[in-house]
Amino acid sequence: MPRHPKKPRRLVADGRTYLWTLRHSHRVLDNGRSTACRQTLTLYPQPAGTGAPLRIVFAEGPGRYVPGGFPMGSGDVGYVRGGSLNVHEPGAVRALLDAASARGWQPGERQVVEVDGWPLLEAVTAAAAIDADPAC
Repeated sequence: MPRHPKKPRRLVADGRTYLWTLRHSHRVLDNGRSTACRQTLTLYPQPAGTGAPLRIVFAEGPGRYVPGGFPMGSGDVGYVRGGSLNVHEPGAVRALLDAASARGWQPGERQVVEVDGWPLLEAVTAAAAIDADPAC
């Protein structure tokens, strides 16, 4: 039986459990076109009450893509001429969580923290390129 797309998924990282969701949002113009697309990955430290959520936001902009589905995957985010991730993949979520933690986010934060996902994507794709380089 397939997973319900709105049901939070579970991730265990460094001995800590998180529930996570990915949501796409945008404004619809009078002509019916979408604008200001965003993918928001939200991680909820568990058990509930042990920390506030971390929101990693990918907002569309020049040279960036944040599609809501066809013809690309609904979880894809990336640069037109650069790195990309499918944020529906648990490995991508783990890599983004690790990058946010490396930049100072702590799972015990008491207020919701919202961060720009683009610098995290750059860090994740740069690390993946180094890992894939056989000369390193």
